[in-house]
Amino acid sequence: MSDIVKTMIADRRRLHARPEEGWCEFETTYLIVARLRALGFEVWTGDRAVDPEHALGRDPKLVEAAAARASAHGVPQVFLDETKGYTGAVGVWKTGRPGPVTALRFDIDALPIDETTDAEHEACRGGYRSEIPGFSHACGHDGHTAVGLGVAAWVAENADKLCGTVKLLFQPAEEGVRGAAAMTARGVVDDVDWFAGAHIGCSARLGQVGVSHHGYLATTKFDLDITGVPSAAGSPEKGKSALMCGAALCMSLGSLPGHSGGITRVQIGKFNSGTGRNIVAEHASLVMEVRGETTEINDYMAKAVESTVSGITAAYGCTYDLRRVGEAVTYRGDEEAVELIKSAAAEVPGVDSVVDMNAKVGSEDCTVLIRRVQEHGGKAVFFYFGCNHHGHHRHDFEIQDETSLAIGWGVFTGFLKRTNGLQAV
Repeated sequence: MSDIVKTMIADRRRLHARPEEGWCEFETTYLIVARLRALGFEVWTGDRAVDPEHALGRDPKLVEAAAARASAHGVPQVFLDETKGYTGAVGVWKTGRPGPVTALRFDIDALPIDETTDAEHEACRGGYRSEIPGFSHACGHDGHTAVGLGVAAWVAENADKLCGTVKLLFQPAEEGVRGAAAMTARGVVDDVDWFAGAHIGCSARLGQVGVSHHGYLATTKFDLDITGVPSAAGSPEKGKSALMCGAALCMSLGSLPGHSGGITRVQIGKFNSGTGRNIVAEHASLVMEVRGETTEINDYMAKAVESTVSGITAAYGCTYDLRRVGEAVTYRGDEEAVELIKSAAAEVPGVDSVVDMNAKVGSEDCTVLIRRVQEHGGKAVFFYFGCNHHGHHRHDFEIQDETSLAIGWGVFTGFLKRTNGLQAV
């Protein structure tokens, strides 16, 4: 096992023990930035890596608490000041030789899920179970980050064999598809010729690499706050119930008609309201989303949500604040990039099959970065490197890091050999 692979495994386990939700990944970002700078990368962080105006679904109170927790855990204040409250980073390696700009993307956030205490779970056996109550890396982004750092080490070691520029994007807030829009708006991929993103697991088993030609549903995430008028339950005519308005919206939004052009989804995941049994509720909040097989179908569903909310709140005499807090588009890979990934994967030790794997459902905000790359003529691809898991977003998610990480790393570095290797030019 090479030193790079050993370090990737150690990094993944360190990150796994300190999971941080989207826009709160200060400890994670500090590890990334420190490592990239030590390797010799130019590093962009804070508002140089993301555009604050496009930081979707970012809660300043959660961010402030996360920064304090990171400080208490040893992250230097000078670094926290450098971030200006925005997580994520971009590492840039300029070889000084003519060649393409290639970007690779790695997401870094965790989920609000308590990790299992089952003694047979890999993190419990290995002694790196989550130390932060209520949060865990239940989707493998700790593995993605570790692979990205492993790729960075490989670039530094092989710089004399490369040309052009390599960009490594460590993206915050993928969960809820919130972070890619901010990186895209900052322009970090506007000069990119080749782009690759990936996810561990999904439908790919351990030892398998799945390469995607097309797929994913476009999606829009909404947060809704409803304000009514409180009153005593004995005088209901004096109140306007935000709770009843919210309940009517749940029923109406849940039964919105779909679109004949393709798959649609409407999901209301959370509904909070009320203060007591004898009080007409003044406030209600809903957390919800729509999805569509195409961006156009998703936009149709999003507009249906907006018009329904407007109409029903007016009918109940309430006011509202409806916010778009996440977005992703559909994906279509470029066949030139797909073939490069397939060729690279076929040469990676431990890979026993390379297959086409097109996601029919689900969403991924890497698509926003991909769309921007393609808009100016760049070529992009998304792939999967497998693991054997019980299901994503579960408290017992596992990735078999001693095997899976080396495969993901091998595919990414093989892609770079083909795009930016001196022998490939």
